[in-house]
Amino acid sequence: MSDQFIEPTQGLEVETPAVSTNPHLHVWDLPTRVFHWLLVTSFIVAYVSNWAGVSYFTYHLWSGYFVVILVGFRILWGIFGTHHAQFANFVRHPLESLRYAKHLATNKAKSYPGHNPLGALMVLLLLTVMLIQAVTGLFANDEIFNVGPLYGYISNELSLRLTGIHKELFYWILAAVGVHVGAVLFYVFVKRENLIKAMITGKKPRHGFEGARSIESSKIWLALFLIVLVSAVLALVIVTAPEAVLDLGY
Repeated sequence: MSDQFIEPTQGLEVETPAVSTNPHLHVWDLPTRVFHWLLVTSFIVAYVSNWAGVSYFTYHLWSGYFVVILVGFRILWGIFGTHHAQFANFVRHPLESLRYAKHLATNKAKSYPGHNPLGALMVLLLLTVMLIQAVTGLFANDEIFNVGPLYGYISNELSLRLTGIHKELFYWILAAVGVHVGAVLFYVFVKRENLIKAMITGKKPRHGFEGARSIESSKIWLALFLIVLVSAVLALVIVTAPEAVLDLGY
């Protein structure tokens, strides 16, 4: 019987795959989190200032400007932002959303590090209706003496129609926000996924998402550039608009 030579391994370094020891997964970048809470604040200010009466129209108008800027930024951030903020990485096929809803009802739905399929639909819905709400407000008038900055571009009749859309859409937004808040609370208390904390800290527990991608940078400078860009475009549109003088028909 021949002897086998076994090469000693003592003292040799064996390369092993790198495993992250960080117990948290960095999902939401700082710009996404700031956007979320500023949009909530702007919506509340818009509602309160409108409810308070025409004397607070300036606050209502500026909150509308903020909504336009924020939503415009988020659309661009959905293209150029960090991994989990990009639409391409969380907007899924409608059939996958239906399957997710079916599994959610039976408590068999899998967890996602970023937006789940239904959450993605809510993001798209809220961005769309908030943008329409804010833009129609730029053309609106209160039939007394307050007008939006872009009122001069259109007829008074069209302005009144857009004002009607602006007013009615608020209640649809309120309903969507109610569904959104209810869904978040469901995840917090039923599925035990603290989405509120994640949107504050930007982090989720890594357990269950071992193969998911953790973002390495919030791309702060890119976010600031996009905010300045959207703000500059809005300012240019407003300052170059025709003078907005309310046409009362007499």
